Amino acid sequence: MNLQINERVKALGAQAQGQLTDEFARIDAVAEENTARVLAAFQKHRVADGYFAGTTGYGYDDLGRDQLDKIYADLFGTEAALVRIQFVNGTHAIACALFGALKAGDVLVSAVGAPYDTLLGVVGAVDKGPGSLKDYGVEYRQVELLDNKPDLEGIARAAADPCVKAVLIQRSKGYSTRASLSVEEIGAICGVIKNANPNAAILVDNCYGEFVEPLEPTHVGADLVVGSLIKNPGGGLAPTGGYIAGRRDLVEGAAMRLTVPGIGGECGCTLGQNRLLYQGLFLAPHTVAQAVKTAVFAAKIMELLGYETEPHSSAVRRDIIQMIHMHQPEALRKFCKGIQFGAPVDSYVTPEPWDMPGYDCQVIMAAGAFIQGASIELSADAPMREPYTVYLQGGLTFESGKLGVLLAVQELLG
Repeated sequence: MNLQINERVKALGAQAQGQLTDEFARIDAVAEENTARVLAAFQKHRVADGYFAGTTGYGYDDLGRDQLDKIYADLFGTEAALVRIQFVNGTHAIACALFGALKAGDVLVSAVGAPYDTLLGVVGAVDKGPGSLKDYGVEYRQVELLDNKPDLEGIARAAADPCVKAVLIQRSKGYSTRASLSVEEIGAICGVIKNANPNAAILVDNCYGEFVEPLEPTHVGADLVVGSLIKNPGGGLAPTGGYIAGRRDLVEGAAMRLTVPGIGGECGCTLGQNRLLYQGLFLAPHTVAQAVKTAVFAAKIMELLGYETEPHSSAVRRDIIQMIHMHQPEALRKFCKGIQFGAPVDSYVTPEPWDMPGYDCQVIMAAGAFIQGASIELSADAPMREPYTVYLQGGLTFESGKLGVLLAVQELLG
């Protein structure tokens, strides 16, 4: 049995791919550089088969877990790191980082407008239940975008308040329509914040951005980066978890929040998952490159059909996310239906909008993944609101990602 892709769609795909030689070469060069960094870190820390053994219960003296922390710290150029399967998602890891850095009376500033929807309840900007930063006496403020870009002067003014103890920068666009931030742009924002308030900790939500560029935000001034292992750094193998890397005191504060004061990162069994975390990290630069190629291909073929994309297929990538403005709810549904048809898991399912926890409107999600919710695997999702923009990400291999996009185009064209 072969996938039923018609000749018109195949021809469009060939046309799109034929025009992406330079873009793909650029992506491969980044993957090679990042793979060299990962391999060097593995060799420096003498990774051995014994690191893959798991622990149970308290998880004391888990050599593989503790060495993986050191490898992440090396890769991100930081003093310390915390890599744990106990983080249920990226939002959980970011929340632990924020609670570890802030206390009652402090002010948190979001530097690039509102954060991702699921974080609004964490900071207390919307009521999602008890236990927000607001409930614990932390004030939240945000600097709006200026012409859909970071307002550096506004960020400097907001950060200058001595009560501001932390500034959050979201690297990816989330469900907004702004461009995702490059590492260079994050470095410029960090410089502005440090000049205005040297005592403010700079935290970067790094989700979707790891290994897309040769440097990470902590190489250019960020104090802490946070992300999910079922996105880029897990390489498609990590079954769950998240990471935090940065200044030692901030990492320790987050660890105390994840567990309890006095225990921090000393506990946390790995239940036999260490090998997947190591192997996933080793594969991550290559896997991320496959996802980026899939995104670029999707942008090109949709541009050939007359759709508006962000970023453009020729743009240098900053994360793995591709926005496509569908403008019509039915077109959005059809695109997601086609992506689901291209999945290796649950390909027979038709995605429908639903009231997803943490979001303020219905969301449609196409995701047939080996790891539930893994955004490094091909998926497409969108809030059901104007301009009906679909957010495509992932693709464990370019070949499979390409097929998924072709099926989505075929569904769209009818």
